[in-house]
Amino acid sequence: MSFIGIIVALICIIGGNLLEGGHPGALLNLPAFLIVIGATFGAALTQFPFHVVIEAGKRFIWLIVPLRLDMQERSLLLQDMASQARKGGFLALEEKLDSLDDPFLKRGIAMLVDGFDKDYILETLEQEIEMEQEEIEHTVKFYEAMGGYAPTMGIVGAVLGLIHAMGLLDKPDELGGGIAVAFVATIYGVAFANLMFLPFGNRYKLFASQIRNYKIMTLTGIVIIADGLSPQQLQIRLAAFTGEHHDEKEKA
Repeated sequence: MSFIGIIVALICIIGGNLLEGGHPGALLNLPAFLIVIGATFGAALTQFPFHVVIEAGKRFIWLIVPLRLDMQERSLLLQDMASQARKGGFLALEEKLDSLDDPFLKRGIAMLVDGFDKDYILETLEQEIEMEQEEIEHTVKFYEAMGGYAPTMGIVGAVLGLIHAMGLLDKPDELGGGIAVAFVATIYGVAFANLMFLPFGNRYKLFASQIRNYKIMTLTGIVIIADGLSPQQLQIRLAAFTGEHHDEKEKA
């Protein structure tokens, strides 16, 4: 839904501009774009290590293809593994390892199969969750920083445009166009900050929360399997994550 929102906002902005008698072409200016976006990105590069920028680029795909985190499906998978573990012991789960495409779950089940202590598994996977949350937070801060720099770079672009326009004082027929171009940079700075960078940062906060809940649920299931509890007990414990309690209350 990220880009649908941007499209809706752009339609409203351009539509309002047209209703006022403006022309869409007046909002297109390559020098202003280069000043605002290039300088904003450069300022962010100054603030963050390069690996943070690379990771932010890799996570950009999340904005295009939303994460698929099906709590119900994960609960059913964990219930199935709990049933197998009760029947054949932890070694019975070894045959399922190759079919697991989630590295987090695969790592936890592998440690169970290898006989690691439950507390050790819990501590190790909790630490992994926290490290991932910290890495995503870096991506959030990267976009928030871009959102903070962009309006300022828009002002820089506007000032540069006005400097250029002042050189056209002896050409009144070109002066108006020069001033108009100067203010396009301000529009770019404010628009990119408030339509993309800041909303993207907040979207990653939502992703972080979803991933955290998904992995905490997975970790809870692994610990329950380690305790040798039944699939029914596991289902009850995970109901808070899957929303089953909420569904039952609605039916009642």
